[in-house]
Amino acid sequence: MNEILAIAKKIGIHLLAMIGILLVFLMLFFYMYLPKYTNHGESVSVPDLEGYHYEELEAFLKARDLLLEITPDSGYVAEEKPLHVLKQNPRPGTKVKQNRKIYVTLNAQNAPLISMPNLVNAPLKNAQEILANHGLVRGDISYVPDIGMNVVLEQKYRGRDIREGFEIPKGSQIDLVVGDGLGNQRLEMPNLIGMDDIEAEFLILGSGLRMGNLNYVKTDTVPKGTVIKQLPPSGIDASTGERVDIWVSELEEDLEL
Repeated sequence: MNEILAIAKKIGIHLLAMIGILLVFLMLFFYMYLPKYTNHGESVSVPDLEGYHYEELEAFLKARDLLLEITPDSGYVAEEKPLHVLKQNPRPGTKVKQNRKIYVTLNAQNAPLISMPNLVNAPLKNAQEILANHGLVRGDISYVPDIGMNVVLEQKYRGRDIREGFEIPKGSQIDLVVGDGLGNQRLEMPNLIGMDDIEAEFLILGSGLRMGNLNYVKTDTVPKGTVIKQLPPSGIDASTGERVDIWVSELEEDLEL
């Protein structure tokens, strides 16, 4: 009987010793090894990268124990500088673990090309919405005499008429020529033939008409810069704000240069 108790006592002591060792091991694992392995309690606050240039990012993040990842899909904002950060993920202020990748979207170096929409004959309000939807910017508005009030008569890019479908950079400024609603006044079309081109343009604008296309014609019989044709022709009944196209002489040797 005494021998059985002694054996049981030894077994109990061994079990307790094993349990104690196991508890120590578990404590070391959960409170020392595991926190160190998972960086438990060590976090980094994500900085705000908006406006940073691409070349600054990697060193800036590395100094904060973070990694850089550039997303393949770039954006484009005309007001922002090329290759500067537009968006980031995670957001600024987010707490993340060390060596976490920060994904950033950069502003494209070159503006993407878009097709110019047709704004002619559209109400000004609609034209502005169309421009915004296409990523274009409304520029200057010029009012001219025309029966259509606040109706777009011409669309211009860098001072020149631009046709529908012509490709221009996104964010470009489009100037509009708009009717003032007073184009129901009638006048006689002036005679421009024989005038120089500058004098003809002054007369067109001074008569309440609009300058249309300026075309050049090869000739060696008429002095350079002289109006040799106009459309509509002189003498007809015209409305204020009507376009007038003129053809101007240009010496043949000037055109060949």
